[in-house]
Amino acid sequence: MAEPVLLLGLGSIALVVSGIAPYDRLTWLLEVAPILIAAPLLIATFRGFRLTPLLYRLIFLHALILMLGGHYTYAEVPLGFWVQDLFDLGRNHYDRLGHLAQGFIPAILAREILLRRTPLTPGRWLFVLVTSVCLAFSAFYEMLEWGAAVALGQSADAFLGTQGDQWDTQWDMFMALIGAVAAQATLAGLHDRQLARL
Repeated sequence: MAEPVLLLGLGSIALVVSGIAPYDRLTWLLEVAPILIAAPLLIATFRGFRLTPLLYRLIFLHALILMLGGHYTYAEVPLGFWVQDLFDLGRNHYDRLGHLAQGFIPAILAREILLRRTPLTPGRWLFVLVTSVCLAFSAFYEMLEWGAAVALGQSADAFLGTQGDQWDTQWDMFMALIGAVAAQATLAGLHDRQLARL
């Protein structure tokens, strides 16, 4: 019980720090909105539907990725520039990390909910359904970005972070797919062991 509370406290501090003089206030708000929605849900369901320690840690990591991207905007995150220089890339790819996480972390969340609330058991069907949920979520997020672009015009440019890449939307969904598959391939055993202890 102490670890989730500690993660919530650290996440709250990080959220406040990320909101101090962000590059663009509207972009920061749009990027951290998932945290502002998820945190109250996690608090409300803590007693009745406690998650595995693995999932709480992954959610915390995802929140940090969102906060950093929100503070600088994804196209301006210093870590992304460092990787860009290191590998001589044509753009800041921090947003690719964000979309990889957008598949990786929800895969474990979807897996946990499906294993705990449906008759599904570990195996091929679970793998396919979890991957499908992550792709659907990624596509939904891309539609939200499109809606923001339509509603806000140029004010949404920093939120979209396409950096001139006409295939940005497709890359985003592909990275989420890789994340969903990688999470299940690497963490399923650990996740199953933690689920057995709940």
